[in-house]
Amino acid sequence: MLVVMSETYALARAGRLEVGYLEWNAQGSRTALLLHGWPDSPETWRQVAGSLARTGWRVLAPALRGHGPTRFLDPSTMRSGELAALGRDLLEFIDVMRIERPVLVGHDWGARAVANACGLRAHVASHLVMISVGYGTNDPSQPVSYDQAQRYWYHWFMATERGAKAVGADRRGFARHMWSTWGPRGWFTEAQFEEAARAFDNADWPAVVVHSYRHRWGHAPGDPHYAADASALTPAPVLDVPALVLHGAEDYVNHPDTSANKERFFRGRYERVVLDGIGHFPQREDAAAVAREILRFCVE
Repeated sequence: MLVVMSETYALARAGRLEVGYLEWNAQGSRTALLLHGWPDSPETWRQVAGSLARTGWRVLAPALRGHGPTRFLDPSTMRSGELAALGRDLLEFIDVMRIERPVLVGHDWGARAVANACGLRAHVASHLVMISVGYGTNDPSQPVSYDQAQRYWYHWFMATERGAKAVGADRRGFARHMWSTWGPRGWFTEAQFEEAARAFDNADWPAVVVHSYRHRWGHAPGDPHYAADASALTPAPVLDVPALVLHGAEDYVNHPDTSANKERFFRGRYERVVLDGIGHFPQREDAAAVAREILRFCVE
């Protein structure tokens, strides 16, 4: 099988954005959309995407708003990072690319985006895969244990002006600290981080990041453009799509327990797999295991 792998971003106008995306095996018979998290970039999926493409899938990995080559079309658009906007962005990308019922896979922010897309549009996906995040995290009033609140220190830091300035003034240093403390020691190379960090050079990255964390805890207003979507997602709707959750046992930011006991949110098939020895970035730390689980769940 000849599989064409692209390392060059293509661009598509979707909704309020010009979205940059990577694509593997454009002629594949089945499509998977892979959404990266924060702080990361679409290149996080390179190995997983390659595995899926070699089995005959078409794979697309768009850059989220505020990341990489993705740009706002209108300078006056609010640089919102709210979770409802991420879900709507994905739906608009699916529409403009004319994709029918893809497998939706997301990590961290991307996991929230793919789940929210399913919440906003029933039957948009054939399968849903969430990595390092449990479902039902849109409500600012959700309970948070003291242990998890400590892990979320950067959320609270960004709620302050000092934190917001740190994000803008030292985006690489800020993000690198997350990578260094969210998994087992030595899990990444400097080259891997530097490749991801290029996505943080987007002029809108600081504003989108700070707004995302402030908004999700009620410390900043949302963009009125997404008010109806935000209302539809809170409380979290029950989903009909078959869903798989993958979570690293050594995730030091989202404790694995945060993705447990979510079966009540899914009417159909639901599975959760905890990956031993893996931190917050399973698709980077053990791409083979992630690809294997995706294929197992989505092909059976």
